[in-house]
Amino acid sequence: MAKRERVMRMSVEQPLWRALAGYRVLTMLYAIGLFVAAHDDFARPWVAVAYFAVLAVWTLATLPKVANAASCTKRFLAVDLAVALTGILLTRAADAAERITDGGPTLPSIWTAGAVLAFAIKGGWRWAAFASLLVGVANVVQRGAFSRDTVHNVLLVCIASIAIGYVVEVARASERTLARALEIEAATRERERLARDIHDSVLQVLAMVQRQGTAIGGEAAELGRMAGEQEVALRSLVAGGLVPASRVSEDAALGAVVRVVDEPDDASAEASPCDLRTLLSPYAGSKVTLSEPGAPVPLAPHAARELAAAVGAALDNVRRHAGTGARAWILVEDEPDAVLVTVRDDGPGIPEGRLAQAEGEGRLGVALSIRGRLRDIGGTAELISVPGQGTEVELRVPKGARGKAEART
Repeated sequence: MAKRERVMRMSVEQPLWRALAGYRVLTMLYAIGLFVAAHDDFARPWVAVAYFAVLAVWTLATLPKVANAASCTKRFLAVDLAVALTGILLTRAADAAERITDGGPTLPSIWTAGAVLAFAIKGGWRWAAFASLLVGVANVVQRGAFSRDTVHNVLLVCIASIAIGYVVEVARASERTLARALEIEAATRERERLARDIHDSVLQVLAMVQRQGTAIGGEAAELGRMAGEQEVALRSLVAGGLVPASRVSEDAALGAVVRVVDEPDDASAEASPCDLRTLLSPYAGSKVTLSEPGAPVPLAPHAARELAAAVGAALDNVRRHAGTGARAWILVEDEPDAVLVTVRDDGPGIPEGRLAQAEGEGRLGVALSIRGRLRDIGGTAELISVPGQGTEVELRVPKGARGKAEART
């Protein structure tokens, strides 16, 4: 079955870019409205008209540039800030001196803050501080001297832009951390799935070769010894660390990007539920008794297969540890909100602490093939064993469970 790669994009800064685009348009209209309302007071209104014509064309034409971080290049930021600074300095040429002295607004007015905020969102608080410094110098030059209003306005823009830049930096760091955590989780699930498959096939074959070779003797004994060594090595590998995670790429335009490999892309996951009884019936035999309801036991295909595989792993444990003469019973119960499958045997039971010891030795039949499978489909596995009285494994799967075939977004 083919596997599929899903790309998850996480970005908390994208809404900031959309807000900035709207802010630039609204503040451009606001600056033009201020001029229209007081154009009679301007000494050279034609200078203001020319500037506002350029400002309007620039603001509307560059809306795609502030759509995301990738489009907002350093060259655009430099030109955008130059448009704002030019407007501030042209105020002395367009407006009357008394209006400037009285604290009248500059030509771009609060549109200038949008240019500074673009620096903050793109590059963080340091870029914001740099742009704010240039705006502050231009305002002082335009006024001709320090004033309370000038200092107040400059500090307001500076503090707000630096704060937003810092928040953006923290958000980006959080995105990278979350992306890495999601990637490690996906890699862990994939390792556990592969470990279950290896335990259910390769390890069991190697263990059988070791037992049979030792029993036959001669050259077969040497083959059994080698198979045993390979079994130990493979168990150590399966129980080892995480598989190397794929690279986490950082797309400045779209936030952190995680590439993970999903579980096999099974089209039947979307199909109608299948009858669990058909998957469990092959396990019935002279030593295994299957008790099931008279009606179908519907489960999602993926969940049904994983549950049946967990039952098979439990029966393998019975044959391996309880002996060939042990009997086992499978009981299937169709409850209103879950399916309950119980596997019970009449073997010697499991000594206390044996499961933890086996897991430490890399024998992960219960940890992965049973509990791991049930955990991945949202179910639970309970194991009850009393020495001398057999073992009982209770597997419960909620109806509607599908498993973690999809990566979290």
